[in-house]
Amino acid sequence: MPLTETRPARSARIPAVEVLEPRARDSWTHTRNGAPRGYIDADKLKELWIHTGTACNLACPFCLEGSHPGDGRIPGMKLSDVKPFIHEAIDMGVEQFSFTGGEPFVIRDFVNILDYASQHRPCFVLTNATEPLLKRRHQVLPLLDNPYPIHFRVSLDFPDRARHDKDRGDGSFDQALEGIHWLIEQGFKVSIARQTDPEEIPADVEAAFREIFREWKIPENLAFTAFPDLGTPGSEDGSPEITETCMEKYPTKEARSHFMCTYTRMLVKKGDQVRVYACTLVDDDPQYDLGGTLAESMDERIMLRHHRCFSCYRFGASCSAPA
Repeated sequence: MPLTETRPARSARIPAVEVLEPRARDSWTHTRNGAPRGYIDADKLKELWIHTGTACNLACPFCLEGSHPGDGRIPGMKLSDVKPFIHEAIDMGVEQFSFTGGEPFVIRDFVNILDYASQHRPCFVLTNATEPLLKRRHQVLPLLDNPYPIHFRVSLDFPDRARHDKDRGDGSFDQALEGIHWLIEQGFKVSIARQTDPEEIPADVEAAFREIFREWKIPENLAFTAFPDLGTPGSEDGSPEITETCMEKYPTKEARSHFMCTYTRMLVKKGDQVRVYACTLVDDDPQYDLGGTLAESMDERIMLRHHRCFSCYRFGASCSAPA
């Protein structure tokens, strides 16, 4: 057969787009400069977070969820939404159920969800401990009798009433302290979530908190978790992008264990469906939607693409309960 017959016609040339390397243009797998992103492979599901919805009684301008009264960016959870996932998680060996919002106690079905979850595993609740909790004390108190304990982490931004109330609203500082005092008095475990200042001396900040605790007859040994400014939903703070080379800092599975995506997943309601997301801090990026079941989500490689991933990379901050 003549050689000329084997040559492809000019019109059949391979399109240029097919000979370029497509992954270099994929923002999920590569940085803006085309470098392969750092990633995490999941180990074992130890903690399941449940996003109760973005509705909140407060409207803090710095809120990483953008929450405010009546907010519906993420709809409120119902017990019927989470029951199948609770049992799937138990079958997978989950050790703890954790809850975030918004303000969980704004959600009508939240106490029912918390009651059901604490029948099966220890629970951890992020709350501002203000009016929504105080109004439901009669519903919360019986949960002490459930088989597993409930730990509350209360947001108390600064050891300064005026500075705290400037963003959270007048009276919220004292209400939170009232909520903390009541929870501890009943026998619940409580810790504090606070914000950080760039030039702070942590020991001095926590000493100032403990002075306030003494005034309120609150134990001075409460644990603190300090958070940097994580930005509002959809924001970009200019953090460095994490590459595969960056991850050489954490060469072993043990070294990477402080990344929450190695051992946690979060349930997020999207319309009428519950989806599984990689982390408590990335519900504003649909790329972190890992599917409709916990089992399939654990097979997905997590690319460290969100700017909040850098906070975890740099500070090792965990949304989980302190030891």
